[in-house]
Amino acid sequence: MTPRRKRNLTYAFIAAAIFGLYYLWSSPIDPYNVPFHRHVLWMNDRANANSYTSKASYDWRKAPFQHKVKQYMPMPKGLPKSFPAVQHKFTSEPSSLTNKREMRRMAVRDEFVRSWKSYKQYAWGKDELSPVDGRAADSFGGWGATLVDSLDSLWILGLKDDFYKAVEEVAAIDFGKTDSTTISVFETTIRYLGGFLSAYDLSNEKVLLEKAIQLGEMLYRAFDTPNNMPLDRLLVEPAKDPNAAPNAASVNICFAAFASLTMEFTKLAQITQEPKYYDAVARVTAILDRTQNTTRIPGLFPISIDAVNEDVSFGSQFTVGALADSSYEYFPKMHALLGGLEPAYENLWKSSASMIDKHMLFRPLLPDSKRGSELLFCGDVSVNDEKISLQPEMQHLTCFIGGMYGLAGRLFSNEHHLDLGAKLTEGCIYAYKSMPSGIMPEIFNIAACDDRHTCPWNETAWEEGVRRYSYTRTEADLKKFVADEKLPQGFTYIRDKRYLLRPEAIESVFIMYRITGYEEYLDHAWDMFTSIVETTRTSFGNGQVFNVMKNPPAMPENKMESFWLAETLKYFYLIFSPPDMISLDEWVFNTEAHPFRRPGLYKTKG
Repeated sequence: MTPRRKRNLTYAFIAAAIFGLYYLWSSPIDPYNVPFHRHVLWMNDRANANSYTSKASYDWRKAPFQHKVKQYMPMPKGLPKSFPAVQHKFTSEPSSLTNKREMRRMAVRDEFVRSWKSYKQYAWGKDELSPVDGRAADSFGGWGATLVDSLDSLWILGLKDDFYKAVEEVAAIDFGKTDSTTISVFETTIRYLGGFLSAYDLSNEKVLLEKAIQLGEMLYRAFDTPNNMPLDRLLVEPAKDPNAAPNAASVNICFAAFASLTMEFTKLAQITQEPKYYDAVARVTAILDRTQNTTRIPGLFPISIDAVNEDVSFGSQFTVGALADSSYEYFPKMHALLGGLEPAYENLWKSSASMIDKHMLFRPLLPDSKRGSELLFCGDVSVNDEKISLQPEMQHLTCFIGGMYGLAGRLFSNEHHLDLGAKLTEGCIYAYKSMPSGIMPEIFNIAACDDRHTCPWNETAWEEGVRRYSYTRTEADLKKFVADEKLPQGFTYIRDKRYLLRPEAIESVFIMYRITGYEEYLDHAWDMFTSIVETTRTSFGNGQVFNVMKNPPAMPENKMESFWLAETLKYFYLIFSPPDMISLDEWVFNTEAHPFRRPGLYKTKG
């Protein structure tokens, strides 16, 4: 080859490289169409990814499985059904609204970046950043929970350099090693497995799928019991040992841990076409479908399940909050994820939704009865001597229920459920606005109306509710208790005054905004965001708050769970983003706010 030809090729290569760099730097951020960076091209090579996986200390694909399934339950086949449109048909907005919305979106992004930078500097590869002192903490297996949980957030927020650096780091995670003796199957599934699958759905980075398969294989060992029902916690080292004592399912496992693995294992099965992942959770669903009407409140499932005997009939405590929440949430979401091809989830949803409505939802007793008519809360119920009793106690965790009813209302064309979703979301918005800090506490009690339709203010009834928790005797004692506790009228007790950076309230506000298009939800979300940031911000990130009833509050606590970046800030960012970003007609979120693609061509009707 002549020197001139070499120079021409060199010049052509340089020109192409410059053009490529210019294209990468000058192109607008598009979360759905971003070129792969050169330094991660190897990750898209299946052979390289497999060879890298083999370098881990243990290959979970080779782990023993003593109680092998003889015949797998197959995934539903056929073309996905055509669903009604979930999202509102948004039209062009005035420039003033666009400017305000974009300002708010960038404020959320800045808050995310601030916490993420501290995580990168002080806790890279660890489960959590301690936001007060800037230290690192491991609390979920030591595999980098915040790193994995935040992958899809980085992509959605357009932080592509950080995303690819995170992908390089998670590629080195060794799921064969952990300092933890046991791991929570539920938490590991929703945070890690959900995080990998969602980030793979968004980016198509194959190494993320390889990590999901390795982790999925480990978690699959939680189903290695005589009846293949899942364990609550998995003993990691014995799961590798073919001579270890066999596992036995639990006679007392919480409903959420028992039935909240469906979305992640189904998504893994859909991507890999490996039927055993779907079979594992389909067996649980079959039991729920068969036993739903055998509980002490037919239609609802108790907090505790006997997984050994596949018995749901003995529990007397029922909730949609902690220990149960995501199992109910996954009924309509699984219907969407499976394209409507498995009728069990529609049956489970419709039966449970009507009984939640009948027994758990209540209207609060408030001085402004008109405002009270627009609100609903969801309490807990218990059964004693066949009598069903409502405990009018609301958890922040339960605030997801507004979005759940709203989404299901759209999927199943049920206007009553859509109305319930709006009122339940308004209840959580009201709870935020009623507190001195502008933030809803973890758990509170509020006086319940006897009738949802007619409920005039009754101060005596409210005071009786306060006395039930305060044990005050005189009128002066009662007034002092209300003043000291800063109790708004209607509220009877603040049982847990903390705010744990939870996402459930903004989750429902986001979903209801996308469903209805009502602009007031944007203002509610902004009020929530500014109150949370003002109350939780630390030098290194954002911390949990011990008492939301104080204003100004005390110093935040030294705890920032991975869901702050994975869920809370993601929902705040999305509500202020253009509504076609992660459209609810194309995606469905797992309980950790990880979006999974819905099947089919995303064609909708209506």
